[in-house]
Amino acid sequence: MRLVIEQDYAAMSTWAAEHVIKRINEFAPTADRPFVIGLPTGSTPIGMYQELAKACQAGRVSFKNVITVNMDEYVGLEPSHPESYHYFMKSNFFDHIDIDPKNTHLLNGLAEDTTAECQAYEEMIQSLGGIDLFIGGIGSDGHIAFNEPGSSLASRTREVRLMPETIRDNSRFFDNDLSKVPTRALTVGVGTVTDAREVMILINGSNKARALCKAVEGHITQMCPISALQLHSDSIIVCDDDAAVELQVKTFRFYKHEEELAREGLAY
Repeated sequence: MRLVIEQDYAAMSTWAAEHVIKRINEFAPTADRPFVIGLPTGSTPIGMYQELAKACQAGRVSFKNVITVNMDEYVGLEPSHPESYHYFMKSNFFDHIDIDPKNTHLLNGLAEDTTAECQAYEEMIQSLGGIDLFIGGIGSDGHIAFNEPGSSLASRTREVRLMPETIRDNSRFFDNDLSKVPTRALTVGVGTVTDAREVMILINGSNKARALCKAVEGHITQMCPISALQLHSDSIIVCDDDAAVELQVKTFRFYKHEEELAREGLAY
């Protein structure tokens, strides 16, 4: 696992965006050989999306031959609902880049048969040849996508019931009214994410510091789904200083030193 600790949210977002740009440009995708990227929603990736949109508009990167696969969607929300993840992705990212809408994939939270919808999503990912880079965020309890603590680390795309803590966390997007927050969602599994050739997780803020500490220094356990990254051969956590406050000093210094070596071309 690689841990990149940046000074603040803006620096973290810029680092993440530059990493995405580098990966896409190195891959040099074509119509016959697209780059497949998994994408998150929520407040954490917005800064990265803004930087990527600027880069696209400046001609530094193109999404014409990029296929996106989103992590999750609430059950029961229309795609036009302001808090649906369809709406989020369109307004925060897709409308600002040169991506073909047919290359964007999101789970259907209105599906009559959610089991079939989730199975089809897994089959779609397989048909694409897997995901080249899966980007995600975490909750304050260490959940990734909507894989709450207790989720199998081998889990696949499925319908889940949201935990009270997640509902409370997400209520800020619903006028702080718990009754407006959907209680169920469709989500890729932990195993779906870790099957990707590379995984990059964004973490910011002191409220997620304990989860970051468990992910980096703790045991691998289904009670902290993000800890599964410890087993991934090409995983990166990008965080800000606030999210790193619970790390031991020696851990903090180790990863800072590793990044200094990386900038000199001596690591990673």
